[in-house]
Amino acid sequence: MVVSAGLLLHRAGPTGPEVFLVHMGGSFWRHRPRAWSVPKGLVEGDEEPLATAFREFREELGVRAPVRADDVTDLGEVRQASGKRVRVFSAPAPRGFDVPTVRSNTVRLELPRGSGRFVDVPEVDDARWVGLDAARDLLVAGQVPLLDRITM
Repeated sequence: MVVSAGLLLHRAGPTGPEVFLVHMGGSFWRHRPRAWSVPKGLVEGDEEPLATAFREFREELGVRAPVRADDVTDLGEVRQASGKRVRVFSAPAPRGFDVPTVRSNTVRLELPRGSGRFVDVPEVDDARWVGLDAARDLLVAGQVPLLDRITM
């Protein structure tokens, strides 16, 4: 079973609660309305899910997570349509945290599938603070239930 882990930061925004989401990179996601996600990635070997969440935050955004392990709350798992299980941790972001420039790692994809032509695309091409209500329409559907588990 494929398991990913991620870190969902939240804060009190000017008009209500906000969460920090990433936009998945590559042409497949470019024009899809539900192309936003929690910064997350695959748990490798015997790696602890919380360690994965911190590692993936850094790999996908180019900056370390601005919180400590003691600050996080385990939101549990959700299952995406693909069958992948996603374990997510949340934490309040420190005042002023933002990522003005995303410096994501890349992933190698065959485009179009079966063509033998490979391209490197960023895993993440954007990141931003999004109001909780707007996040319900942007997140991939399998991650939406996580929003109801956040305690602010």
